[in-house]
Amino acid sequence: MVYKVLVVDDSTFYRRRVTEIINEDRELEVIGEARNGRDAIEKIASLKPDVVTMDVEMPIMDGISAVREIMAQSPLPIVMFSSLTHHGAQATLDALEAGALDFLPKKFEDIAENRKDAARLLCTKVRLIARRGISMRRVAPRPTLSAAARRIPSSFSEPLSNANLSSSKTTRPIPAKPVSASVASSNKRYKCLAIGASTGGPVALQKVLMALPSSFPYPIVLVQHMPGTFTHAFAQRLDNNCDISVKEAEQGDILKPGCAYLAPGGKQMLVEASGAQKKVKILDTSPSDKINYKPSVDLTFGSLAKVFSGDVLGIILTGMGADGREGSRVLKGLGATIWAQDQASCVVYGMPQAVAAANISTRSISLDEISGAILAEM
Repeated sequence: MVYKVLVVDDSTFYRRRVTEIINEDRELEVIGEARNGRDAIEKIASLKPDVVTMDVEMPIMDGISAVREIMAQSPLPIVMFSSLTHHGAQATLDALEAGALDFLPKKFEDIAENRKDAARLLCTKVRLIARRGISMRRVAPRPTLSAAARRIPSSFSEPLSNANLSSSKTTRPIPAKPVSASVASSNKRYKCLAIGASTGGPVALQKVLMALPSSFPYPIVLVQHMPGTFTHAFAQRLDNNCDISVKEAEQGDILKPGCAYLAPGGKQMLVEASGAQKKVKILDTSPSDKINYKPSVDLTFGSLAKVFSGDVLGIILTGMGADGREGSRVLKGLGATIWAQDQASCVVYGMPQAVAAANISTRSISLDEISGAILAEM
């Protein structure tokens, strides 16, 4: 099957560049180009693409507004192109919350060290996201948050203010869905919750974490494949949206119950024992050339095995590749519990599939049920 692609960008040069790369893939074909969000909506209606690549900042109608309108009218997979800046991070997170499924840096040199690898990654992401298109039309719309509930700007053009960041948390009535019989409690006791994710992870993580109470009894370790300029903004957004505390992990952080520590992008995060305390260790480089991701779920999960042994609930969410499989294998070997998000609710069923196919996970759970299952385990 050949997937039809619409390329949206206000730059003629960039549209041509992306089109040339995508058309080199035998499973992809660019069937049209659009200069802005309004033009994109009109082209989608006439051309019926399977997937769209979308720039964030464009005249007439920006990418975020276009995503919102597209997802309201006729949902289809959208990949955003974003600058690797704080401003770009906020905009990209807004686009993902609006319904886009994934993003890529707009500068190709930020994707990979050479053009061939960057082109391969771009085409792979577009192809995998396109495959998600059919099932997108069968799932319920994502819940939206009012600006007051989120206490962060809904528009990428509004900077975060000190008032936004310093406001106290308020409990919001966002209950987890009832736990079905398939995700009943195992009656095991834990000392840490660990979650790994990649493509589709930002929205999935927000959905899971928003249902956890501020009194959550264990520390939470998060590894999301994301550029270094994005993780701080993402942690801020989660912290503002959630009742638990969320922060980008820093060297020497002491793990505390009810607090989630997000691995900084472009670095590796380990957890080490320091007496009775468990502390975060941040590495600028990977300890092995075999580790392909920064941050790496495998590396972080492996460190958790050393300090918590089997007293860990590990969850692998949506994502491309197999990162997390080997770290989960080590944890399970010590008695830890490993779950995987099920295929139907994943944006990309790569990482969860790798864990499930290796018989490491004990449950495959819908994204809608994960929060309830976590709370049942507590």
